Amino acid sequence: MAKFSLKLHPDKTRLIEFGRYAQANRTKRGEDKPETFNFLGFTHHCAQRRSDGGFTVMRKSIAKRLGASVQRIGQALLANRSLPMADQGRWVGAAVRGWLNYHAVPGNTQAITSFRDRIVEAWRRALHRRSQKARNGLTWEVMRKLADQYIPRAKILHPYPNQRLIVRI
Repeated sequence: MAKFSLKLHPDKTRLIEFGRYAQANRTKRGEDKPETFNFLGFTHHCAQRRSDGGFTVMRKSIAKRLGASVQRIGQALLANRSLPMADQGRWVGAAVRGWLNYHAVPGNTQAITSFRDRIVEAWRRALHRRSQKARNGLTWEVMRKLADQYIPRAKILHPYPNQRLIVRI
């Protein structure tokens, strides 16, 4: 690291007990659950699989970054609310699709569903601001149809690593 003039940040860099045996070791010592850490947009934590109780690493989108993404997209929607609805729909659909392509990992269903719902809400708020009359016919029923037309559903897009890395001949 010194060769490239890189330094570790003292507040962000530390060793934590994490992995397959972390929970058992900490329980023996009378300590709480293993610590979590944030890396590449996810909070990583130790968990057990429902199927067989084995160890797995769960990844959940960092809440602060999820909120920042929603806010950034919401501001863009407000700024471009005068565009035709079809153009807005294509743009917001692309934005959500891009976010989901990265964050739709196993175990992150709650976060990706929340993200989509909050984007639909932000788009509805922006459309309501198009006129001074709040009664412009944009009920939640109409908004759900618009959202279903343009915004992809929140679903897991990436398989578990053990399924992804299987080599078939």
